Amino acid sequence: NLKKALQGDPKNPRSLNQGRGQEITGVTLPAEGMIKGWEFGNDLKMACAQVDGKFYAVEGACPRCAFDLWKGDLVTDEAFGPDLPRVACPTCATTFSLKTGMHGPPLKRTGLTGFVTGLAKSATVNEASKDAKAF
Repeated sequence: NLKKALQGDPKNPRSLNQGRGQEITGVTLPAEGMIKGWEFGNDLKMACAQVDGKFYAVEGACPRCAFDLWKGDLVTDEAFGPDLPRVACPTCATTFSLKTGMHGPPLKRTGLTGFVTGLAKSATVNEASKDAKAF
């Protein structure tokens, strides 16, 4: 469970990793309905969201356009299928399941954001999408 792993046991401060390796300091979990992102060494990025009291995490960089997924939108609309919740990339609008990392239908945007999304889609090769890693 991601929540338990990040919060640890207050009675035993070494319980996070049982003394094996370095603990992650300064990491706070996202509030309900919010997404947070972190960057770790070796170019590792992670996006984490809390939905209905459960925590989900996927890789932080969009596999399609490499933009930060934690700056995107949390999608819980049933119109996006049964694999919810999802995160929509703020640049190319591709959605990714927070449970499995599978890519899905794009989030429809209007105005300037929709225009930028259209440019981002045309800049990627054959509109190909890859799945994100889910943690």
